[in-house]
Amino acid sequence: MSELAGKPYWELTFDKSGTLTAPAAPQLLAEIATSGVTELFVLSHGWGNSEQSARDLYGAMFPMIATAAKDAAGLGPIGFAGVIWPSLWFPDPPADAAPAVAAAVAAGRPGAADAAVTGGQIAQALQPSFTDPGQQADLATMGRLVDEGTAAAAAGTEPPAAQQARLEEFHGLLQNLTPTGPQPVEDSGESALVTTDDPQRDFAFIADTLGSAPEGGAAEGLGDIFGKVWNGAKSTLRAASYWEMKARAGDVGSHGVGPLLEQLHAQAPKVRVHLIGHSFGARLVSFALAGISSAAASPVASLYLIQGAFSHWSFAHVQDMPFGQAGALNQYADRVHGPLVATFSEHDWAVGRWYPKASFLAQQMASAETEPNAQWGGMGSDGFQGVAPTDDQTVLAAGKRYGLQHGAFYRVDCGTVVANTSQSSFSGAHSDIRHPEIAWLAAAAASGG
Repeated sequence: MSELAGKPYWELTFDKSGTLTAPAAPQLLAEIATSGVTELFVLSHGWGNSEQSARDLYGAMFPMIATAAKDAAGLGPIGFAGVIWPSLWFPDPPADAAPAVAAAVAAGRPGAADAAVTGGQIAQALQPSFTDPGQQADLATMGRLVDEGTAAAAAGTEPPAAQQARLEEFHGLLQNLTPTGPQPVEDSGESALVTTDDPQRDFAFIADTLGSAPEGGAAEGLGDIFGKVWNGAKSTLRAASYWEMKARAGDVGSHGVGPLLEQLHAQAPKVRVHLIGHSFGARLVSFALAGISSAAASPVASLYLIQGAFSHWSFAHVQDMPFGQAGALNQYADRVHGPLVATFSEHDWAVGRWYPKASFLAQQMASAETEPNAQWGGMGSDGFQGVAPTDDQTVLAAGKRYGLQHGAFYRVDCGTVVANTSQSSFSGAHSDIRHPEIAWLAAAAASGG
């Protein structure tokens, strides 16, 4: 145990399958049980986070939460736990391309971020996300295939059969990178991409959908056709990492964090846990609820999702779902003995513009012109959907009272705070969360529990 902002702090490190690798669980549980802490705030980072950047996030957010908690009614002694899990994301395009990418994303063409970098650059940036040496080698090969295919398309002299063979090899390797386990229907939009029998068609579809295809009309020659296809393949590399990270977040939550919290409740029943997650970390802490065997076994007193990068239907009732079945977490909301809160912002381009397009890739029920946000949208774009009771609120200044209640879902518009789109030409304000207002909402949710 260490300290952060003068409060007890634990760092929980999980591998990609959800195994706690540090500290040892018995030591951790004993320390929390004897620490005097009754309010444990557990925060998980999202995509694009190395261990150091995750620690930087926790070093910024937890002191603000500690300050906010002083003004929140009914809270006992607080402590903090930061979740470290293997989530990496390839970076924004080169700085000189940022203005063009920002304009393209704003126009609904987020794939321009993919077109601005080479296949080799994408593969190199993604390799730390995959710890298996075979997958790392596959990534390197895929990056090379993309760049060879792009060069051949530009030259326009290679026989189509050679390009087809290269494309088939790329698609075969793609299947080695993606999770094989079943995913909730509302989060499975990319699955058809892996099983397609016509990658040329679907990669071109992706290029059109995400906007990585060159603007200016239909392609004419074979070089133009395969140029579009290889831009779609670049977008597919990003989507492969996105799908892997999304599945991994669910595994770490349900197999790791959830069972650990149940053990904590058995050993220290007076400790109330307040789950907080950003981006894919919001999916992680939400799926932790599925890893707790019953409401009675749960110590979770509030759930707070900051710009969540997973389906806004995850908690939905079956009668409200466009997929014909209840959301994957519909049966687990009772694990939260307090309010469930989700922020959203129109300035979050990653979740609001790229996420829904990536989530319905290769779904032939939708055309490239269809706006998929309603069906495939993310939490960070409009909050919980298909749940009850629901309340819509606007973010308040620190110290202002929300009146959050037990068992209710809250959609909180944070567009006036999560607003700095200059942070990323691709993600916009997705990570612009280090604000007192965001920290206060964590304390308010805890108080409402």
